[in-house]
Amino acid sequence: MNKSYVTAVLMLTCLLGIRVSASAQDSELLVVSVPFEFVTGGATLPAGKYKINRLSPASQELAFSDGGRGNAFVLPEAFDSGPAAGPRLSFEHIGGKYFLSKIRTMDGVYTMPASKEIVMLGKANSPIPSSASTPGGQ
Repeated sequence: MNKSYVTAVLMLTCLLGIRVSASAQDSELLVVSVPFEFVTGGATLPAGKYKINRLSPASQELAFSDGGRGNAFVLPEAFDSGPAAGPRLSFEHIGGKYFLSKIRTMDGVYTMPASKEIVMLGKANSPIPSSASTPGGQ
């Protein structure tokens, strides 16, 4: 009786442990190195290596973290599911600044909302924006 109870408890513990690790993997989208300062989620982040995670598996809200100096939270404007051609960040270069516009992951493409700063720069008749992108990897 005691032996079957211990076996059941161990099996339950193993199953819960597997589920927790699977959830942790689902929330991490990618790790990228951005060679320039950029704007996302209303914050200007310094150049560096960033982990981009979903706040929870059920949420589309993303967290950017570089382990201390630069952190931001952003709710994508849209998400197009389906495999993308490799992880990558895309930026719009306007008025001497880089603004995050898209995040391609293995699950799909997140489109970032235009920041207030982009709208203000657009109203000021700035030059035509150019695009840049940074590959991601894990």
